Amino acid sequence: MQSSGRLNQTSNPTSSPPGELTGRVAWVTGGSRGIGRAIALTLAGHGAAVAVGARNMQALESLCSEIEGLGGNCLAKSLDVRDGDSVEAFAQAVTDRLGTPDILVNNAGIYKTEPVRGHSLDVWQEIIDVNLTGALLTSRSALDGMIEKGWGRIINISSISGKAGEAFGAAYCASKFGLIGLSQSLALEVARYGITVNAVCPGWVSTDMSIEQLTDERWCRLNSLEPAQSQEIARLSVPQERFISPEEVAQLVAYLCTDFARGITGQAMNICGGMVLH
Repeated sequence: MQSSGRLNQTSNPTSSPPGELTGRVAWVTGGSRGIGRAIALTLAGHGAAVAVGARNMQALESLCSEIEGLGGNCLAKSLDVRDGDSVEAFAQAVTDRLGTPDILVNNAGIYKTEPVRGHSLDVWQEIIDVNLTGALLTSRSALDGMIEKGWGRIINISSISGKAGEAFGAAYCASKFGLIGLSQSLALEVARYGITVNAVCPGWVSTDMSIEQLTDERWCRLNSLEPAQSQEIARLSVPQERFISPEEVAQLVAYLCTDFARGITGQAMNICGGMVLH
């Protein structure tokens, strides 16, 4: 679950997690906006060279220019995580330009509302392909280099919808539950190589993707809500009565990338203002 900056009334945190990422190479999927953009900026701010991939090249190039303007090193390249050839081409470009990736953040994701009764198989497959299969393809591509180095970090951006189902979100929930399962299985497979794999599970986050979801005509109609009501109900569903900022999620991701978090693996960490307590 995510939401737009217009819904968030809190300032962004300014503190940084301990540890530095200087010399590390990070690959962030879905980096053109929202959480992915914040993660790319935060990792770059901690010294990592960052490769960002998405389908919106204009937004990626703007992000890369911002990172480079702050003294960072960035590669922007078109990426479709559903396409194995696109993933392999991206991985090769990262290696050629920045070096073998040490960090992979699987953030690419989409949300569409469908009731199970009459659910479109095309919509189902699209959501599973982007949100879940894409993480498999990118992880598979990055693992050999991490194993060779004896160090790696894979962070999968799941959701609290990966821990508790929601009406009319079956495909999204299935993909996010699956992403947690993928994280746990892979964490066990690669623990001996100095690689950690974790899932981060946001609740409502102040991003454009969330405002699009909350004001979507189909979503509002299925829930018998006006767009303004939908947004306010979402805010009040959070015990803290606020939306998480993308920067808060990014700082958690950055911490998981440091050596201070080397003992954390196979976990699904909530950042949701208390919406889910397990």
